[in-house]
Amino acid sequence: MSPNAKGALYALVAFGIFASHDVIIKVLGGGYSPVQIVFFSVLFSFPLAMFYLLRDATPGTLLPKHPWWMMARTVAAVITGFCAFYAFSVLPLAQVYAILFASPLLITILAIPILGEQVKMRRWLAVAVGLTGVLVVLRPGQADLELGHLAALVSAICGSFASIIVRKIGREERTVVIMLYPMMANFVVMAALLPLVYEPLPLADLGKLGVVAVFAWIAGRFLIAAYNTGEAVVVAPMQYSQILWASFYGLMFFDERPDTYTIIGSTIIIASGLFIVLRESKAPGSEQPVLRTRSPAETGTTPRISTFIKRGKNKK
Repeated sequence: MSPNAKGALYALVAFGIFASHDVIIKVLGGGYSPVQIVFFSVLFSFPLAMFYLLRDATPGTLLPKHPWWMMARTVAAVITGFCAFYAFSVLPLAQVYAILFASPLLITILAIPILGEQVKMRRWLAVAVGLTGVLVVLRPGQADLELGHLAALVSAICGSFASIIVRKIGREERTVVIMLYPMMANFVVMAALLPLVYEPLPLADLGKLGVVAVFAWIAGRFLIAAYNTGEAVVVAPMQYSQILWASFYGLMFFDERPDTYTIIGSTIIIASGLFIVLRESKAPGSEQPVLRTRSPAETGTTPRISTFIKRGKNKK
């Protein structure tokens, strides 16, 4: 098996596990507030995060070199996690993924003011087409837009913002600093809000929250292996396989069937995202904000892997 084929296979496994992770979030969201789910997800992720922390031999303190960027990233990550968990709990899985798939489009836009990138006309057209796909999914004026739709949009925007900040400061900040601040902020914020929404957790549901943390860890390891084995242009599009998992899981567990608008909108968003990825694969390294910001959105609930990919083998 070629390295690219192996990398694609690793990525498919990773995103399949991430999709399973999100199914558990949706199941738990039917009975618990996102505040409570986020809090315990972070709590159970700390032991796993310690493995990452112990491996970071980079000299330095836990004080960020770019405190304002780190603060912005931390706030964005906290918002991303809360909104994503809420969206998964109230919307069909396929709809949430369709909206979150707009991240490459948003990263392309955010790379202009934050990274100083220049976006050419073809990529602008791809962004415009992709955002049209988001409107097809949402159907403003024709369908009732719920708070969950807004949450998914906010999660996509804030997640893209958090990811692009990693691209900006990641070479100078320690991995442990980039990872730890959002997790600590989530823990503190959600702990402060927890008394307002707390519901007693039976042992079975505590176990599900533990599985969420373990799934995120395992999927992250597979994704790191994918990017260290295959080229980013081959591995990155594998994230769109999650729409298949969402359709399968939605039908099996929640009796959800993607409607025509979700299917059409998802196709448009995925096509525009693939176009951007393929265009970036032919561009110089400085013009690859999507390929170089390549992992599930930073939620600050688990030790996400974008900060570790940047230190791995950056194939293009």
